[in-house]
This record gives sequence, C-alpha cells and structure tokens, in this order.
Amino acid sequence: MTNKLILLGVFVACMILMSFKYDKKKKVLFFGDSITQAGVNPGGYIRLIDTIIQKEGLTDKYETIGAGVSGNKVYDLYLRLEQDVLQKSPDIVLVYIGVNDVWHKASSGTGTDYDKFGKFYEALVTKIQAGGAKVILCTPAAIGERHDNSNQQDGDLNLYSGWIRSFAAKKQLQLVDLRSLFHEYSLKNNPENKEKGVLTSDRVHLNPAGQQFVAEAMWKEIKAVK
Repeated sequence: MTNKLILLGVFVACMILMSFKYDKKKKVLFFGDSITQAGVNPGGYIRLIDTIIQKEGLTDKYETIGAGVSGNKVYDLYLRLEQDVLQKSPDIVLVYIGVNDVWHKASSGTGTDYDKFGKFYEALVTKIQAGGAKVILCTPAAIGERHDNSNQQDGDLNLYSGWIRSFAAKKQLQLVDLRSLFHEYSLKNNPENKEKGVLTSDRVHLNPAGQQFVAEAMWKEIKAVK
C-alpha cells in the first residue's frame, strides 16, 4: 500500500510538472552586411530592438544575435551560412542584403548579376528554413536618399528589391520592405530632396534616425512571427 501511494505521489507530481509550459526565448538572428554589423553597436538598430524588447517586458521571450559582415553580398552570406547562422540554431532569421550586390557593380565592378542574385538568395533561404528557422526578408533600403529616382543605382536597387518582394509573396514569407518605407519617408521628410542626412549618414549607412526607423520596422514583423 505504501509503495502504491509513493508511485501515485510521483505520478501526480510528474503531471503537475508537465502542466507547466516552459517557453524558451526566441533566438532572433540578423544576417547581413555592414549595416547589420553596425546594428550591434550602441545606438544600432539591433541594440534598439533590445531596448524595445525590454520596454515591452519581453526580455524572457526574445534574444538577439547580430551576424553582419562589412562588404558582404548575397553569395558571402551563403558561404558563411553554416557557421554564422545554422550552428547558432536561431528561431527567426532576418535576411538583410542587397546593397553591396548593387552598389559594388558601379563602385568596383564586383557586384552580383541579377540572375545570380536570385539563385543565391533562394538557396540561402531554403537552407535557413531547412534548419527550422522562420525567415523574414528585408529589401535593401537606399543608395542615396533622393526620392525622384535620380540616385545612380535607383534602377538596379528597385529591380533587386522587386525580386525580393516577389519571392516573399511566392514563398509566403514576411517582408520588411525597407526600400518602399525609406522612399515614403523621404517623400514626407526630405523636402530638399537631399541624397543623405535624412535616414543615412553617407547615402547608405544608417544615422541615428535611420537606426530607430529600421528597428521599429523590423520589430513589427518579428512580433508577428507565430
């Protein structure tokens, strides 16, 4: 009888323990180039997302990881995917790439052709998904902030961003359309049509206002991940 009571007590205790739900933190990884690399610095968009998480009382729900490398293009991300992403077992990965693929075509002749960009991008996302993470795509924001399509790389940047939008729709992936968001912001807040100094410091890299803008746009999608 005593043994039966002990077994019953153990069973009840186990059932009570199993009734508690232990939610591990969602590991959010930001995968990109120098813009993402700077995101982990004080005032960077990743650190600002940390601040938002803290203010919303969600520090037990999320942790962030920056995986940005200056100068990277889409094929660089593909080559370092295993070490910098998959081995970290993230739950959510934000892919923020494309500026250098376009920019370096004009600046140094080492960009990424449009057809190769799409092939590497799709292969990258497929591998991330196979590792079990949810993927959020981001369009490249700007190479110059003029809003009348007079920036040198506007044509290619619109083309590559369009591919990302179509791919996101085709694969039903969440999208942070920074290209469109930056354009809309410039229309409202850049009456002099300046090429920098609105959300960027040098036409490409984010200034403090840009860091905050990107942080809020990304956080909106991160929170929406089911």
